[in-house]
Amino acid sequence: MATQNINMQIEHERSRDSPRPGALFMAFLTVGLTGFGGVLPFARRMLVERRAWLSEAQFNETLALCQTLPGPNIVNVSVVVGSRFAGAAGALAAVTGLMAAPVVVVLILASLYARFGAVGRAPELIAGLGAGASGLVAATAAKMAWPLIRKRPASAAPFILIAFVAVGLLKLPLVWVLLALAPFSLALAWRRAA
Repeated sequence: MATQNINMQIEHERSRDSPRPGALFMAFLTVGLTGFGGVLPFARRMLVERRAWLSEAQFNETLALCQTLPGPNIVNVSVVVGSRFAGAAGALAAVTGLMAAPVVVVLILASLYARFGAVGRAPELIAGLGAGASGLVAATAAKMAWPLIRKRPASAAPFILIAFVAVGLLKLPLVWVLLALAPFSLALAWRRAA
């Protein structure tokens, strides 16, 4: 019965209103081209704010799942979103859109950097780009945390704070922090559901 409900939900998400592989390709191509310094903020903006293909909660859940899987988080997100809306063809379209142009751009930039990377103010320019990318990541983290804190301030805020301190400040490995926090988070969620 539960499997049938999940299958019905998946088919409903793949209805006429769902994006087709071409739309997924173009959307993720745009994300890949605009996401210098990390595409997660641009992917969230595209998926949640501009196209409304995912709600804030759906994006957070998808990203949480993708962070526990091997590989780059954003590539995993593109696979999950693409397959959710258009099956294997959608997953392939989303990943190809995300990766195609940036691979070409990175190859061009790498050859330019190899030739001109130490010339003049290029090192300072690169450091400035890194600072801007850090700001984008921090802004995205705040946008993702706010709906969780707003919905469940007593349970979400402590986990966010502990994870930030453990990984960001104490430099503990992410996988160990996730393994340590997951049982407590699941127990709290299970307790609230009961």
